[in-house]
Amino acid sequence: MNAELSVRRERKREKTGGSHIIYACTAWIEWARAKMDKLLWMHCFVRAVETGSFSAVARELQIGQPNVSRHIASLERLLDTRLLHRSTRQLAMTQEGQKYYAQARHALDVISQAESDARGEQNPHGLLRVACAESLGTEVLMASMPEFLSRYPDVQVELRLGDNYIDLIAEGVDIAVRGGALKDSAFRARRVGTSERICVASKAYLAAHGAPAEPPDLLHHECVIYTLLGSGGWPFKTGEVHVGGRLRLNSLEGIRRAVSRHMGIGYLPSWMVAGELERGELQAVLTDYTAVGTPLNALYAAERLLPQRASVFIEFISSVFSATRGLNGVSLV
Repeated sequence: MNAELSVRRERKREKTGGSHIIYACTAWIEWARAKMDKLLWMHCFVRAVETGSFSAVARELQIGQPNVSRHIASLERLLDTRLLHRSTRQLAMTQEGQKYYAQARHALDVISQAESDARGEQNPHGLLRVACAESLGTEVLMASMPEFLSRYPDVQVELRLGDNYIDLIAEGVDIAVRGGALKDSAFRARRVGTSERICVASKAYLAAHGAPAEPPDLLHHECVIYTLLGSGGWPFKTGEVHVGGRLRLNSLEGIRRAVSRHMGIGYLPSWMVAGELERGELQAVLTDYTAVGTPLNALYAAERLLPQRASVFIEFISSVFSATRGLNGVSLV
């Protein structure tokens, strides 16, 4: 009798222990599935921001547009906040969405890099987002892009060209090429060149109005104003001069065209007018007073992992700028 009771108790313990194991396995599977779901939701949101379209993400992931919409809605419910404003024409991030996008993009990059390292992948790959002034991007970076893309066939580059300031972190930009000293501890900077700025005018303008002999003489000239220039003054060795003029532009290319059409004196990067100076179409003035060149830096967020594709791009543009007159520290005047 005692022996039979012992056997029953042992069988009961086996059944109970098996139930605990099954419960634990089920719980683990559900936990893992939830983590995978959140990763998918995050990926859908990030790619929706980058492509501007649910349908584009659906085609990319091959999951159907309703699923993309549902995944992003699930993410918003999980976070208890709206990430995107949806309309029939476009998607727009909310303020919370901008913050989340930057962090989510970084998290996905870290995961991608970890997977690449585990697989032993050595070649740079993936999407690289670069912000740059329009003139520098159009005339210098675009000219060198074929070589970069040929050298790194697994890298895709998204160039965001514009002279206005953008928030790198909020907009998920990997690198911004900017002039001036680093003032924000949230970023790190790698110097990639030196930008020299000079005063230029057409020969026809100078023939009609004369050439300024000293920087203060600019106050008596028609100057073409760049509205996005920090303090608004033109810096020289002897200090800044706050010039005046009837034409104001937010585009360096626009200023170059205006100066070429004899509309006044412009203050432009020397690399931008190197061809015009060589051909005699424009003439540099006040060359004895040219200020020291401005550092040109590649900026990236200090707390982000700098992917290999970004590192090789920084090295690449540094070599491009070192071979470009007006960006390599050698004066053109």
